[in-house]
Amino acid sequence: MSFSEAQLNLWLAGFIWPFIRIAAMVTAAPVFNSRQTPVMYRIGLVLVLTWVVMPLLPPPPVVAVFSHQAFMLLLQQLAVGLIMGFILQMVFGGLIFGGQVVAYSMGLGFASMMDPQNGVQVPVVSQFYLILATLLFLVLNGHLILIDLLFQSFHTFPVAVDGLGRSSFADVVGWGSRLFSAGLLMALPVMAALLLVNLGMGIVTRAAPQLNIFAVGFPVTMLIGFVLIWASLPNVMDNFETFLDAGFALIKGLLFITG
Repeated sequence: MSFSEAQLNLWLAGFIWPFIRIAAMVTAAPVFNSRQTPVMYRIGLVLVLTWVVMPLLPPPPVVAVFSHQAFMLLLQQLAVGLIMGFILQMVFGGLIFGGQVVAYSMGLGFASMMDPQNGVQVPVVSQFYLILATLLFLVLNGHLILIDLLFQSFHTFPVAVDGLGRSSFADVVGWGSRLFSAGLLMALPVMAALLLVNLGMGIVTRAAPQLNIFAVGFPVTMLIGFVLIWASLPNVMDNFETFLDAGFALIKGLLFITG
């Protein structure tokens, strides 16, 4: 049995281009790229997804492996997968930012722990929010929605040299401002309440100068902060879900996915 060079190039193109897009998405998307997930498992997931999606894809363009067109195809597939993951990273980043604002407002900015997903130090409040958001993301089947959008993107945004343009990247960069607005929206109730608490402690200190503001105000602020976190938790998760839906809507808009 013999195979021609054209057949080998066609089979290689049918595997390598979906593999690159899927691998880029898995590398960038939250939950999938967690440091707690072994690299071999992630590689296995990419191989399985590629094997499943290969028979369902339209015929890929056949180009020489070492050519300008192949290099552009490589960049386009990397860009599509990385952008899908990066948008969801911004969604989770907004939650982390909101947790940092809450932690600094209640005096817990010094209490940090390692974020197992990103490998950086974040306040414990942000880590608490991030754990709950990850569970909510899995409960809402966000990982399955992301994989479904990835599969649909091969039909609405097929493998080609022409792909994401400058306007698409500008939309992603512009949407990044919502990271800060969403984080502040999540933290605003706690921030406002703690501001009133601090004003009250200032009045108490002015009325009774003999009281040590650090000995009295810090425990009170921290205790009220914990109560406010508990009371505002449903609102924070609702805002995260809304922000997550907006992230998926942006991915659909960039990749021309309907439905």
